[in-house]
Amino acid sequence: MRKSTLIIVLISIGIAFFSCNKKDDKSDMFNFLTDNVWLSDSLLVNGEDAGGSGQLLEKFVGEAKFNKDGSGTFGLYSGSWYFTSKETVITITTDELPIPLTCNIIELTAASFKITTAIVDPLLGQLSIRITFKAK
Repeated sequence: MRKSTLIIVLISIGIAFFSCNKKDDKSDMFNFLTDNVWLSDSLLVNGEDAGGSGQLLEKFVGEAKFNKDGSGTFGLYSGSWYFTSKETVITITTDELPIPLTCNIIELTAASFKITTAIVDPLLGQLSIRITFKAK
């Protein structure tokens, strides 16, 4: 009886040890992005503020949440996101935008998230976009 109790205790300790030390299979970049709610900090088009009322990026103002399942909210938009190019590029898709927004990741830490992209507007020409977020 005593021997079986000891075996059960040792097995329980082993299970607890290995389950506690299980390595998270997600990267640091993935965890930084999904573990935070992000607040838009600056929204620039061609170096000028574009987050105000009636401006190009006004709907990106506010909170962004990137969920672990690839869904998310980005200001007033909701949609999906995914990494490409070894997590140096993030693509955001939403039904409210005519094309996916593919952005270069300039910085992604636990406290800061900065992305850039360029789009061509038929009326305005090429637009360089930079959006920065800080962790909430």
